[in-house]
This record gives sequence, structure tokens and C-alpha cells, in this order.
Amino acid sequence: MTAAPDPVTALAEERVMARANKDFVRSDQLRDEIAQLGWLIKDTSEGFSLTEAPAFAITANLGALIDQHAGSVSGTTVILVIVDGWPEDTRACLTALLAHAPSGSRVLAIDCGNIEGAGLVVHELANTHENLSEFHFPQTLPELGWANVVNAAIAVASSDFFAVMDLSTIWEGDALTPVLEVFAEPQVALSGWRGVNVDVSQEWREFIPATLGSVDAMLGYFLVARTSVAREIGPDVKAKFYRNADMEWSLAIRAAGFEVVIPEGELPLRQERHHGYHDTEPEYRDKQSKKTYDRLLQKFRKTPEILHKGEVRGD
Repeated sequence: MTAAPDPVTALAEERVMARANKDFVRSDQLRDEIAQLGWLIKDTSEGFSLTEAPAFAITANLGALIDQHAGSVSGTTVILVIVDGWPEDTRACLTALLAHAPSGSRVLAIDCGNIEGAGLVVHELANTHENLSEFHFPQTLPELGWANVVNAAIAVASSDFFAVMDLSTIWEGDALTPVLEVFAEPQVALSGWRGVNVDVSQEWREFIPATLGSVDAMLGYFLVARTSVAREIGPDVKAKFYRNADMEWSLAIRAAGFEVVIPEGELPLRQERHHGYHDTEPEYRDKQSKKTYDRLLQKFRKTPEILHKGEVRGD
């Protein structure tokens, strides 16, 4: 293994001091400087480790992505897949998506930290598929934040529609075209695969699965938004973790007067192991999920009029 040059090591040691002094702004700046020199830093119990950056280009941070690439990923629909490890799942998800995505759409993969070489899989597929745009970051997804990644991807997209899907979702056919049909109604701003409705009788503490028509919220396994609406009403930047952030985003869109609708018919999708939930450190998962859910309740529980009116709600 090649040893890091002295200037890189010096920056890494300065970063240790910045973190010890809780100067996290400077810590982030130093990590980005290290990345620009072609090295990746990882915090360890002993301090840090340095590894050479892989062959693909690394974007220093989400701000740099927006500054350098705003509006650069074009298609009728841009489909975002956030890659935060799980190289085998990354390959399976992206391969199926690229095989079935309809003409005119474009896949956007954002790799967070090249965990276990998942970024290398993205790069390999991008080299053999013209329909795949790739961006790689030295930070992990918890460092970047789920909502921040989605909002940055929206800024990069130049498309009528913008989709978000999870690595656990596998396409077995064209799942996009049936979804886009519901957008013929101008008030529809969000659609997708799986939805939920608020159970008002439980003080909004429970959501009921929904499968068709107007719903309160879409889940992020595969959801599609009008890009123009998503630019104005993106997920809350405080949402670091995906869980409940998709519902919070949906309710914000409904609160602005738009409809959230599930299309008719079964979409050709299946779900494999959902690592985002099952394999995330439980304390972090539960803490971040609760933060988002508490914020959701604070924002929307006193405005039940934003909910859809299509069925008995338990109230």
C-alpha cells in the first residue's frame, strides 16, 4: 500500500486537531482538501487512515456538485439512485434499472464514500452504459445527509420529472411509463410505487398502506415528482436519514395544494433486502427517524385538511 505523502498526512493531522476542538467546518474543509489531492481519509479509533482515491473523479462536496454541474443531467426523467455501499446490490439494482428504463430517461447514481467498493461498481457500469451519469463523494451518506443528496440531485437534473429509488428496488420491466401517465392531471405532483395514508384516529402515529389513487404520502422505494415542484418543495434539509423523510416531503407537497397519486395496475418491481433500514446501526436509525417524524407531526398534524379525502380515515 502506498504511503500518503507528507503534505497529505499533515492535513490529516490538522483535521484530527480540528475535530478535537469541535471545529467541524474546518474539519470538513480539510477532508475536501485531502480529497482534492487524491486521497480519502477515514476516521478510526486510532485517529485516521488514508487511502488513495480510486480512478474515477471525486467531487469534493454537494456544493461543488451544484456549482459545477447544475442542470447538466438531462432526460425526460432523471432517476436518482443513492449508493452507500452494498456493491452486489448496487450492481443488481443499476443493471436492472438500465435494462428497463424507457428511452429518454436517464439514471443518476450518487456514490457516497465508495463503501466496500460500491463506487467502483458504479464507475464500471457508467463506462459501459451511456445512460448512466455518475458522481462520487468522499463523504458517507450520514455525513452528506439523505435530503441534501436528493436536493443536490434535483439541482443537477434537467428534466420534466425526477425520480428517487432505493437500492433494494429491482426493476423487472418498465416501471416508469405507467407512473408518468398520472401526471396528465396538472395537480398531480408526486407518484410512484408504494403509498400510505395517515390514520387520524391514532393521532397521526400510524400510517396505513395504500395501493391506488390519491394518497397522503409516497415512500422512497420508487417515487416520481414533477421536477419543477421538487425544485420549490424538496425534502427538508434537516432529514439526514431517509426514513419518514419521504412522507414528510410528500405532505409538504400536499400542503402546497398538489396531489399525490398511485397509478392503476401493479408495477413491475420487486424489493430485495432493504439495507437502509435493516442494516443501519439501530441507535442512529431510530434517533434520526424519530427526529424526522417529530418534525412531521409538528408541521402537519394540526392541518388535517391537507390529507386526501378519498376514503374513511378512522376519524
